[in-house]
Amino acid sequence: MTNTLIRPAWTPVTIAMMIIGFVIWWPLGLAMIAYIIWGDRLDELKSEVNVATDKAGEKMRSGAWGCSRRSHHRPSRGFSGSGNVAFDEWREAELIRLDEERRKLEEMRREFEEYSRELRRAKDKEEFDRFMNSHTSAKDVTDVAEEKPAKSKKKSGGGKSIPGV
Repeated sequence: MTNTLIRPAWTPVTIAMMIIGFVIWWPLGLAMIAYIIWGDRLDELKSEVNVATDKAGEKMRSGAWGCSRRSHHRPSRGFSGSGNVAFDEWREAELIRLDEERRKLEEMRREFEEYSRELRRAKDKEEFDRFMNSHTSAKDVTDVAEEKPAKSKKKSGGGKSIPGV
């Protein structure tokens, strides 16, 4: 994990840079806000831009009508072919294998998150039950303490005893 001062997060350094940017020239401040908010997506954006420019370059090389000597074999992932069919097939098979591994890892992550959620829920329920038990037992003790004087008042002050009856 890299420990950098300038990263896409609301840190003191990035906030200071944003303020300085607004003081110097307001678009710099806006650019810093954009970096703070969307900076973690820059790697994805860069790879998407690279793929798009590769596709545009491939179209330019193939000519205006789309006729190319390699148009019969196009890799399905947007990568330009190497010219070696065996290598391209191997690369495609490896990419499919890696996609399957990624899918398995994502499934395991989802299962672990569900497991963690269930553990938290069970722990919360246990704590709540413990609280309710202690709360109700404490309430029962106070109710019992309050009921004893009330019962004794009824017995002693309830009515006069009639002699001889």
